[in-house]
Amino acid sequence: MTAEPTTPEPKPARRFALLSNRAGAVFLTPAGILVALFVIIPFFWVIFVSFTNRTLLGRTALNPEFVGLANYFALFDPSNFFQRGQFGFSLILTTQFVLASALIGQALLGLLLAWLIQTVPPWIKRLTETFVIAAWILPEVVIGFAWFAFLDRDQGTLNAILGSVGLPKGDFLLQQPFWVIVVFNTWRGAAFSMMLFNSAFSSIPPSYFQAADVAGASSWQKFKDIALPLIRGHVVTDLILITMWTFNTFTPFLLTNGGPSYRTELLSIYNYRVAFRDFEFGKGAAVGVIIMLINLAFALIYLTIGRKKRA
Repeated sequence: MTAEPTTPEPKPARRFALLSNRAGAVFLTPAGILVALFVIIPFFWVIFVSFTNRTLLGRTALNPEFVGLANYFALFDPSNFFQRGQFGFSLILTTQFVLASALIGQALLGLLLAWLIQTVPPWIKRLTETFVIAAWILPEVVIGFAWFAFLDRDQGTLNAILGSVGLPKGDFLLQQPFWVIVVFNTWRGAAFSMMLFNSAFSSIPPSYFQAADVAGASSWQKFKDIALPLIRGHVVTDLILITMWTFNTFTPFLLTNGGPSYRTELLSIYNYRVAFRDFEFGKGAAVGVIIMLINLAFALIYLTIGRKKRA
């Protein structure tokens, strides 16, 4: 009589792998539920609402109607597209803000600071990093109030300094509101670029610069011919990330409230006004969808560049 074949016992490594997969699924479940509740479901809900005339008050608050692409056509209405307070004006203003504050301001200032602190004594480097990073980590409300107090027409610190040296005072938030929020956002966001570029410069072998010193290269030549080509990937990553962050920023609202006369109403502030001040949830959702599509385009560019770098 032959013995029945027995099923071999699973190997310890296999049992451990099965246990790890189950444990991983258990640990990921709460995070997955939170992502579904606060990201995925709101994402599709916003898309749905953008095709309705839902409002916060009135008959359409409880019984919204499906209007198709009417909200999108209203946003891109050519008769008032470029007028202040309209979607087109905010879109163009946001583009100018991103170019001035992110691409020219934060990236260049962060690159300059990162390069300069490579050549200073360690204590100056630490002091510079502390002050720059402090502007980045402080709460937005605190920063907004500090800048408002700094620029105040009557009691502001800047006007007090100008008056003490005999220069005329100014109402900067009224006279130059756009450039105020550009400088404000550049000052606040340059820390990320500086830290990224500082890390990139630190990864370059010192022997490269030592050989350049022997050859008699100037600081500009070392930066242009050695450092910049080696950190090109970091530059691209920084530009894309700060472009997305600056495009979506809401912090300038703390300084100007989108004014005066819509002169600082960025796309994020316009979206807030339409949805939560004018109570047009359908139209506000359409603006949100367009913002998501623009961010998706930035994300695809980042992923494409990342794949090319790995290839």
